Amino acid sequence: MDITTVILIFLVGLIAGGYGTIVGAGGGFIFVPVLILLFHINPAMAAGTGIVIVFINSLSGVFGYAKQKRIHYRIGLILAIGALPGSLLGVGLLRIYSSSYFFVVFATLLVVLGIFLFASNSPITLRKKESTPEISREGAQAVESSGGEIAAALSPSEHSQIRIIYLVPLGLLMGILSSYLGIGGGWMLVPILIYFFKIPTHLATATSIFSLTLYSSLGVISQIFYGNIDWPAILWGGIGVILGSQMGVWISRKIPSKVVIQLLSILLIVIGFRMYFN
Repeated sequence: MDITTVILIFLVGLIAGGYGTIVGAGGGFIFVPVLILLFHINPAMAAGTGIVIVFINSLSGVFGYAKQKRIHYRIGLILAIGALPGSLLGVGLLRIYSSSYFFVVFATLLVVLGIFLFASNSPITLRKKESTPEISREGAQAVESSGGEIAAALSPSEHSQIRIIYLVPLGLLMGILSSYLGIGGGWMLVPILIYFFKIPTHLATATSIFSLTLYSSLGVISQIFYGNIDWPAILWGGIGVILGSQMGVWISRKIPSKVVIQLLSILLIVIGFRMYFN
């Protein structure tokens, strides 16, 4: 690996780590497309390398978010329970269906989700939301600014049992997507936590990163076993995502919740269309 490639992979890791931590999706959804489109690594190898990057990114981000008391551990643990077997299923699917299937599934999910998030956070939609009694996205930021209020804002409600019923299969789906696509499941998990479970945006991203750390670890072990790892890319990209994730933790406290969602939606749409054209 020449010096130019090393520098490029490091910079990609830096950007992926920062962006991935801010939106709660891990850095895989940037890192994997770059490996495929720029370095022409086959999808199976790129996915395996990507899930390791996701693990490194999320593990580094957890330390930062834990200090800020922004993680809902109960939700993260329940999601991980479902996601652990899902990670094994994802690895098995990847060995059977890759190549063109990988591009189609990846691109479709990204574009559809990106358009939904972008439309949901348009100025017209946001003005309508301001008139509702729900916790606003800006209000979520205020809650997060005081660590002592976080537990109260997310304490179990009378619907907690229903949440558990949905959280386990949701975790299973996230685990499958995480291992199969190599990009972590946070890019889908975060909007679900926000819109379905009504969790404030900044807490949803931090909880997603915590959950990613738990269930991506099994995917990492599986990918190492199957040999789908590009270790030089892990080395230099990993250094980048560690530094980037700490930057992301700091930046996330400085930006409004709606900006976090907009960053996620725009990026998903752009990457999705690039995968289609490829």
